[in-house]
Amino acid sequence: MALRAAGRQSLVDTVVEQLRAQLAEGEWRVGDRVPTEHALAEQLQVGRNTVREAVRVLVHAGMLQSRQGEGTFVLSTTDPAEVMRDVRRAGIRDVLELRIALEAEGARLAALRHGPDDLERMRAALASQAALEDAEGQPESGSHELYAAHDVAFHTAVVDAAHNAALSATYGWFSSSVREALVASLGDREMPRIVPGDHHALIDAIASGDPVAAEDAARALLETPKRAVETLLDAG
Repeated sequence: MALRAAGRQSLVDTVVEQLRAQLAEGEWRVGDRVPTEHALAEQLQVGRNTVREAVRVLVHAGMLQSRQGEGTFVLSTTDPAEVMRDVRRAGIRDVLELRIALEAEGARLAALRHGPDDLERMRAALASQAALEDAEGQPESGSHELYAAHDVAFHTAVVDAAHNAALSATYGWFSSSVREALVASLGDREMPRIVPGDHHALIDAIASGDPVAAEDAARALLETPKRAVETLLDAG
């Protein structure tokens, strides 16, 4: 089956996707040698340098293997990186579902039991997080680990404001998974960006002493990323 021709505006990324699709569709089986750069360039109507770079990407991804003097061979027809993204997203969904259960109840109780120090602790965590944000309110490049740590500190402060020792202990044990999932989400371009105002809305709801509003705010904060993960997993 002939490869579909790539458009004029297409460069390396488009060729990578086209070759990946051909592999997935069974154009070549595992162990087969793929056509030469010259043949692929003619079939795709792009330059040989573009094909060479695209092949390098797929070699790095573990789908192809280049053998000196022999050519390029198929190692896998499934992109391992995509599989790992799905696995990671499934893990993020699990974490989000448990977070909703713990944090929604924590916020509800926090609205009834919080003190001034609890609110100050939440605001301090958000201020530390805001110091790492760019002009669009998103974490600056290279700050994901620290940004996630401040976010976890905020949510831990919310749960601790419930003044329930068992709930705080459970969330403290779970917080490392929360941090890891958040770091993975921040590095995933298809995940929704963080909306800082949602965190402040949660503080306001807790400070108002309204347990229903606080619970709703906690759920709303996490429902958006959970729905995004579910959509990505369904699409995969």
